[in-house]
Amino acid sequence: MTDPLPPDAHAPPVSFHRRTAAIAERLPDLREALARWLATLGRFNVRLSLERREDIVLAGYEAMANSAEHAYPRGQAGPVEVRAEAQPGRVTVTVTDYGTWRPPVASNGLRGRGLPLIDTLADHSAQVHRDDGTTVTMTWLTD
Repeated sequence: MTDPLPPDAHAPPVSFHRRTAAIAERLPDLREALARWLATLGRFNVRLSLERREDIVLAGYEAMANSAEHAYPRGQAGPVEVRAEAQPGRVTVTVTDYGTWRPPVASNGLRGRGLPLIDTLADHSAQVHRDDGTTVTMTWLTD
């Protein structure tokens, strides 16, 4: 069987995985790591416009922020895990926490826009709420 990559080629970075404490101060580094990973995908024929990459980073960051703000009791920081995968025709980002789901509360209109924003930015999104945490999965189609 012939290897599809030349012997000196690196395997494409088709996956991304990071885990950190779900606290606001840690999230910008995680957001930047996701943005850097997305920027490398063009070298491997995954076509994402700058605007599309920004949508992915913003939606991913919003899901991370929701974990930091809502998943764990005040003063306790549990983990948030971000996984991303580039496959032919799509990029999927999954954000998982291991806290407790709390349904959105009524607000004065200035809060509670995270999940609708994610739904708007992604081609498809879904939330799974379990006894041991929440997973938000977002998918974007590529060229």
